[in-house]
Amino acid sequence: MFIGEYQHNLDNKGRVIIPSKLRDGLGDNFIMTKGLDNCLFVYPKSEWGILEEKLKSLPLTSRDARAFVRFFFSGATECELDKQGRILIPANLRNHSKLEREAVIIGVGTRVEIWSKEEWDIYNEDDSLSYESIAEKMAELGI
Repeated sequence: MFIGEYQHNLDNKGRVIIPSKLRDGLGDNFIMTKGLDNCLFVYPKSEWGILEEKLKSLPLTSRDARAFVRFFFSGATECELDKQGRILIPANLRNHSKLEREAVIIGVGTRVEIWSKEEWDIYNEDDSLSYESIAEKMAELGI
């Protein structure tokens, strides 16, 4: 399980250090893709396989399903850690997530998310995301 929040800077080549506490769960090779809310999703290959099977089962006749599958797979790339524990974030994914210099890397259960610090701060300032109202909605779902 991935948990925690970490801050790192991207270097001039677009590389960022993946925190050692998250590296173990990701393994040497993993998948990064466009995420929701202007972040990047990072999956260990085992979790990616589960998600891939679910996406394959979506009906081709659904326009929304086709759009989501295109969005998700077109941005996907296989990542490999270098000897310093860094990954290179391709330009298209840096653009999608508005990553320029400062990154926030968070554990979210079965995946890791990479955010630009600015987008993470904006996300956390959103009044509609108050923990009290989210907790109420989660209670309705039985959590």
